Amino acid sequence: MTTIGSAPEQPPPAVVVVDVGGAVTGWTPAAQDLLGHHATGPFPLPPDRQEGEGTAPDRWSGLLEARRDDGRRVLVHAEGTRLGTPDGPGSWLVALTPVAAGAATQTCSVVEPLLSRAPVAIAIWDRDLRCVWRNDAARRLEPVFPHYGVGRALTDPVPGADTRAVQEAMRAVLSDGVPQIDREARWTAPGGRDVRTLSASLFRLDGVDGRPVGVCSMVLDISRSKARERLAVLREASVRIGSTLDVRRTAQEMADLAVPVLADYVTVDLAESVLPDAEPLQRLAGTESRVPVFRRAGVASIHEGTPESLWPRGQAVFVPPSSPFTEVLATGESHFEPVLDTSPDGWLGQDPERAQVIHATGMHTLIVVPLKARGEILGVTVFVRTDNRAPFTRDDLLLAEELCARAALSLDNARRYTRERTAALALQRTLLPRRLSGGGAVEVASRYLPSSGGVGGDWFDTIPLPGGRVALVVGDVTGHGIDAAATMGRMRTAVRTLAYLDLPPGEVLARLDDLVVRLAEEDDTSGLPFDATGATCLYAVYDPATRRCSMATAGHPPPAVVAPDGAVTFPRPPSGTPVGLGVGAFEALEVELAAGSVIALYTDGLIETREADIEAGIDRLGAALARAPLPLEVFCSHVVRSMLRDRPAEDDIALLVARTR
Repeated sequence: MTTIGSAPEQPPPAVVVVDVGGAVTGWTPAAQDLLGHHATGPFPLPPDRQEGEGTAPDRWSGLLEARRDDGRRVLVHAEGTRLGTPDGPGSWLVALTPVAAGAATQTCSVVEPLLSRAPVAIAIWDRDLRCVWRNDAARRLEPVFPHYGVGRALTDPVPGADTRAVQEAMRAVLSDGVPQIDREARWTAPGGRDVRTLSASLFRLDGVDGRPVGVCSMVLDISRSKARERLAVLREASVRIGSTLDVRRTAQEMADLAVPVLADYVTVDLAESVLPDAEPLQRLAGTESRVPVFRRAGVASIHEGTPESLWPRGQAVFVPPSSPFTEVLATGESHFEPVLDTSPDGWLGQDPERAQVIHATGMHTLIVVPLKARGEILGVTVFVRTDNRAPFTRDDLLLAEELCARAALSLDNARRYTRERTAALALQRTLLPRRLSGGGAVEVASRYLPSSGGVGGDWFDTIPLPGGRVALVVGDVTGHGIDAAATMGRMRTAVRTLAYLDLPPGEVLARLDDLVVRLAEEDDTSGLPFDATGATCLYAVYDPATRRCSMATAGHPPPAVVAPDGAVTFPRPPSGTPVGLGVGAFEALEVELAAGSVIALYTDGLIETREADIEAGIDRLGAALARAPLPLEVFCSHVVRSMLRDRPAEDDIALLVARTR
């Protein structure tokens, strides 16, 4: 027999005498210490060892749950031997051994040495989910999983540890007896420094009386499985990298993901072409030993403040002309240096500043991977280890290259989006009026905000007309990007041409509808993009002599009128169809504006959100207009700020306001 624990002497055995009915008729002092001064019954016996089973074998053994006189349960291993008498089945002599590993008693199984040395963490939990036995592998997991301490229950609170799922699984096994095999779970140690992936199997332990007495858990730490770890990192990369179409944020997401799962320090340095809004690197002065090649877009380290980095995010990165960085940039192949050469004869001899940081921080292994997408190198990612003394392996290189391949595609998408958005925004601003004039009729001001998702086709204009009158117009072309901006420019030109014919508002929109249909038909044959189908427009003419404003709409939201006393109304012209459908019949509405009134024309991006419909947005706009202060520039800023509520614009916003003189 082997022992659990390391007691210098074996304690006396805990022995009880039990009659065939389960009543305790005698016990040793050790049994009294184990169960209490007064044994409570009946004692659980195997069913075939009770009365009427005199032909059963004379010995039995197994687990059972004994109850102390204070009500607490004790999980023990019992070995029973029959005490026969001439006139009957007699009684049972039962030796009890607590399962708890801390008890200095004889063990309950000849296979205990095998279980103790098994590479699988094995533990026994009683019905209160308290750990009563564990093997050596489970003991080694205790720093990560504190509840493996003998005597500790899963229900005991431990800061940063959540055992609710494990408790539910164990209670289910106790209830139905159905084993749970190979339950995979990620476990984070208290403090968050150690994350493990565990595979657990649970099965119920039944006592000699057939009733459940506990649960046995068998847990295998699969965190170090390279294939599984690699798949987990790549799966996380597909979620975390490229969450937005922002180049700098994507680069930082790449660096954050790789630390610390792959490296202790990671930088993402991008070429000038990927960051079009940064200062050209050619303007920066270089030296014979170092030249500016990249800009730092992402950096992450296990050390606070990234002491390994010579350059913060956004700054130019200088490298020696002959170095792994320029070599990777020129060849498009990764640089793999499992043992970093820090000798003066190596490439670091040309870069004393970088060499000083490498020696100070303990960098000892290096991988440099190109960020390559669609045949173009966008930059490089550098992986370094400092505190982790294991050198990089070929498997690490393969994982780094796969991460960089995914990041490069996200970076390229973000770059293309940024480039197109910048070009579309520049075209949009070129095609919108640079200076608005209301002549002697009205004072005007405007705002245009591109959406967070891209530049659209919202536009506005003021057009002077004969007799001191002025035309106010706002429109919205469907779509986003350069094509929408170009279509918007053609629409604005068409409206100006029609306005100069001095036609009534309804007639202007009718002719615009016909013109758009013809332009679309011509473009079908010429191949030039022009799609204004479904575009909306509001056209209004104000005559200061009569203070009358005539307006017509082609599927556009109604204008707002703010009276001098602050009252807000929304005149609603007869709703016409959007232009470009060729079926429009547009009628005008005429209203009188008092001196000092403000009329506001806007696009649906100002009032429409995912959470509310247009009518709710119009109500909010009315409240914002009523509170807006003058002058008009301040008026516009207040209205836009009140409507957005510090949120990015979901759609383009155009706002044109005019105040009658």
